[in-house]
Amino acid sequence: MKKISFITEDNIKLYGLLYEPEVLTKEVVISIHGMTSNCFKKREDILASEITKNNISYFCFNNRGHDLTVYIDKYIEGERTKIISGSSYEDILDSYYDITGAIKLMMDIGYEKIHLQGHSLGCTKIVYTYNRLKNENNIEILNKISSIILLSLVDIVETQKYSLNGKFDQILEYANQKEKENKHNELMPEYSFIHPISVKSYLRCFKYNENINFSRFGDKNYVFKELNNISVPLFMRWGNDKEMIIQDVKELVNFLNLKVNNIHKNIGYIDGAKHSYEGNELIVASEIISFLKN
Repeated sequence: MKKISFITEDNIKLYGLLYEPEVLTKEVVISIHGMTSNCFKKREDILASEITKNNISYFCFNNRGHDLTVYIDKYIEGERTKIISGSSYEDILDSYYDITGAIKLMMDIGYEKIHLQGHSLGCTKIVYTYNRLKNENNIEILNKISSIILLSLVDIVETQKYSLNGKFDQILEYANQKEKENKHNELMPEYSFIHPISVKSYLRCFKYNENINFSRFGDKNYVFKELNNISVPLFMRWGNDKEMIIQDVKELVNFLNLKVNNIHKNIGYIDGAKHSYEGNELIVASEIISFLKN
C-alpha cells in the first residue's frame, strides 16, 4: 500500500491509497466512497486485501465530499488556497473531476483495465460521471472502464421525502428562501437531513438534480436510461438490514432486473447486510471477485 495524490482538472488536490498485489497486472478497482465517509474505512482495507489476492490492484481515495466539513487544496494560477468542502458543502456534480482525475492517474501509472466501484452516494457519482463521459464521447477514458460496481445505490429523493414525513416541501422552500438571500453556505436546520448540510448542497440534491436523480426506485414508469446507458458489465448489491431503501429489497432487485437491460448485469442483495456492510465485508469481496473473474 502506498499513499499517492493527484490534481483534478479543476485544480483540486486529492489523496488516496493504492494497494498492489504481489504480482502486478494492468487491472485496478477504483473505489468511490459515500457521504461523510473516506478511504480509511475497514471495508476498504478488507476489499483491498481480498481483491489484491486475485492480482487486481485497488485504489481508494478521498474525494472532495469526504467526511463532513473539510478544507481542501485548490491551486489558482499556481498558488495554493483552501476551500471548504466535505459532504456538508460539496457539489455532487464536481465528482466528475474527482473520478476522471483518479482514472487518469491510474492510466498514467499503466493500468489498462479499470473497474469503478462505488458505495451509497459514491454510486450516484459513478453513474453521473459515466453518463457524462458518454455524452462527451470521451472514448479515451471509456475504453479503459471495464465494469461498474454499485454497492447500495440510494434513491436519495424518495428516502428524504419518506424521512421528513410530509415536510419535504416545507424544507425545500426554506432552502429556496436562503438561496434568494445569497446564503448558499449556511447550514440547513438540524432536522432537515441525516447530517449537517449546506443550502447549496441540499438544493443540488433535491432541486437542481436533473443529472443525478436517476435512482427512482418507486417510479414504475421510469425507464432508468442512465443505468441502461452503461454498456460495460454492471454489478449491483444492497443489504436487507437497515438498508437506505424504502422498498423490500427482494422487490427492488426483481424490479431492477426487469428494468435494467445490461446483458452482463449481476443484481442482487446480501442477506443480513447493513448499508455499510459491516461484518459482511468478506461476502461482498467474494461476490465482487466472482463478478470480476466472470
